[in-house]
Formats: sequence, structure tokens, C-alpha cells
Amino acid sequence: MNATKCVHDKPVKVAANTVSVATTVISKWGIMRDESGIELNGLHHLALVCKDMQRTVDFYTNKVGLKLKKGFDLPGYGQHFFFDMGGGSELAFFWFNDAEPAQPGVAAAKHIVGSRQGNISSAHGSMNHVAFSVDADKIVAYREQLVARGVDCSALVDHNDVVTGSDANEYAQAQNKPWLQSFYFLDPDGIMLEFCADLQPGLALVDLPVDAKGIKCNGSSVTGVTPPPTTT
Repeated sequence: MNATKCVHDKPVKVAANTVSVATTVISKWGIMRDESGIELNGLHHLALVCKDMQRTVDFYTNKVGLKLKKGFDLPGYGQHFFFDMGGGSELAFFWFNDAEPAQPGVAAAKHIVGSRQGNISSAHGSMNHVAFSVDADKIVAYREQLVARGVDCSALVDHNDVVTGSDANEYAQAQNKPWLQSFYFLDPDGIMLEFCADLQPGLALVDLPVDAKGIKCNGSSVTGVTPPPTTT
């Protein structure tokens, strides 16, 4: 396999009408090009694992407000239930009779964003959180509804447009201009959930990705992170 070449040493600007940002940017880095002919229609469903299906159904229908769409036994080892997330996407859950206990901080985030209790890291290959899209003019009311139903929610979080490694003019454009607004909470199994609203398109910039050691192909690391020492 050929080594990846670093074509750019700073964030790449992406056209606002780009169909696939990731594919466009990656092709500019010389990693791969979209020549597969595959056209995806978005997310069909996301499948998670719960400890108690009755508790999960109660939480997602009576507190979060999702419609239970389908549910069936998996003879000999479990159940599989589907909730309608809207927009043609579904949130699915498995119950397995031999599943391992939850491992916060490994299989999922240990703390929710905005809790100030710790970081939100989870292990490689984990599902960190699920974000539901909501309208910006309804997000405050939705948070109040969940709190009234006994759900412990974070405060509203404004996500300012993020610009790293770019010039001062672009950085100034991002300041005090929230790109998203959201709040976070946990389901009964400790899965971090988010209600998220788009406030504006945001700047079309994508920074260089890091490798497994946290180093970008131009030799720099993530902003504010000290790169690991090199070994010989």
C-alpha cells in the first residue's frame, strides 16, 4: 500500500454546495477519490444495546417522544426494537441475554458534554453519542419538557464555529457566532444523547486529520495538545 502524501498543510476550504465534504476534502489530500458509484441516502438506522427493553421503550417513547415503530424477538438470544427518529431514519436497540455490563468511558462516554464532571472520551470503535436534529426555535422548550419529565439535562451549549490553523480574518468570522446549539442527557443505559439545532451553515473549513499517534501529515498536532515524544 502506498504511503499517504500530505498535499495541503492547512485547513481546506470546501464549496458550500459540495455533495460530500469528506470525499471532496480527502481527494484533495490525495488519499482517495469517490469513484465507487455508490450513492448513500443518509442514515437508515443506528443500532445500540440496552439492559432492559421495557425501561428503554418507556424512556424513548414517554420522555424523549419517539414513536415505537417495530419490535420482535430474536429466538434464543434477544430482541430487536426500532424507534422512528424522523427524516426516514430509525434508532434501534438490541437486548441480548448474554450481553456484558455497560462500561462508561469505554463503550460510551463517561460524562455528558457541559456537565463539568470530566472528559467525554470513549474507546476506539465506540459509539460516543447520538444527536437528534431539532428546530432552533423549539430546542429551549424541548429541554424544559425533558427536565419536567425527570430527565437530567445539561445547560444549553452554544457551539461556536471552529477555525484552527487559519488566518486571523477567518478566525474573527467565527467568534461569537454559534454554529450549533444543543443540550445533552443520558438514557437509562448511560448512552449520551443530544438534541441539536443548526443556527447557521458555519464556515466550510476542514482541518488536517491526525494519525493514530495524534500527528497531522504536516508534523503538527491537534491545537492545544502536546504531541507524544518520538521514538527511535
